[in-house]
Amino acid sequence: MTRGLTLTAAAFAALFFWELVPAQAPKDREEDLVHFGDLIDVDVLGGFEFDWRGTLTPEGFLDGANSFGDPIYGLCRSEGEIAVDLTKSFSKFLRDPKVIVRLIDRSNRAVVTLDGAIRSPQRFQMRRTAHLRELIVLSGGITDEASGNIQIFRPKSLNCGASDKGGPNGLKFDAGSKGNESQLINITISDLLKGFEAADPIIQSGDLITVQRAVPIYVIGGVNNPKQLSARSNMTVTKAIASAGGFSKDADASQVTVFRKIGNQTSVIDVDLSKGLTDAATDPELKALDIVDVAQKGRSKRKYAPIVAMGKAAIERTLPLRILD
Repeated sequence: MTRGLTLTAAAFAALFFWELVPAQAPKDREEDLVHFGDLIDVDVLGGFEFDWRGTLTPEGFLDGANSFGDPIYGLCRSEGEIAVDLTKSFSKFLRDPKVIVRLIDRSNRAVVTLDGAIRSPQRFQMRRTAHLRELIVLSGGITDEASGNIQIFRPKSLNCGASDKGGPNGLKFDAGSKGNESQLINITISDLLKGFEAADPIIQSGDLITVQRAVPIYVIGGVNNPKQLSARSNMTVTKAIASAGGFSKDADASQVTVFRKIGNQTSVIDVDLSKGLTDAATDPELKALDIVDVAQKGRSKRKYAPIVAMGKAAIERTLPLRILD
């Protein structure tokens, strides 16, 4: 009997303590906070003369909604936070005002751009949380042109990804950037594939993601498939020739020339592969922008570096837009 009373008393004590501890309010999701481009509606119950609908100024205030009092800061704030400030402002000349704030259109927010060595470069309109890996998968994956690095440029004030305080009167703004400055985030593809959490960040509105392309190496002359290769570590002359389909029937393996740009000068490296590989000097490692020229029988050996097209021609384009909700 005593044991039962003790347990009951303990249960009541725990319940009493639970009531004394205030419950933490759920944290607002980044996509639910007000961003630049959002359309906001303010409804003051009981009339229409104080109702307002509009967007933010470049400084982050409700544009044109300050005629009834102090400017109201809205960037990276929730509907409820803005409603509280509006209620205080209206209380100066209205008795017990009831203010409802609604975020009615998010379609004009800054989009995310994913470009570079990606199979289907595109833009994303973020209406929910998504990580870098998901956007890469939705874009078809990374191509063989990738250098191994991904760069994310995060412009200031276009997202609300963190919970730091700032802005007028301690209000939140540009929480996704340290000190209200733009960020440059560098990620290696190997870390992303290994599943490292830091290599798979949450992507925020306005992010510019570039899967960087490798600087090229060119293989021309007596090969079956003259082509541009992506410069990678441990890329040697024989590996480059193999990637270009191997020697053609008219190739002269004894006269392979590597043209290498060093400053304003071009150095020439002669390689003889007719007797196979004998040492490391027979198969030198290539560097970015090297040109490997395999001589062809019946043609004189090239003395000067050929002129090659440096990469793909730049063309203006508008990437397709995908809504992620």
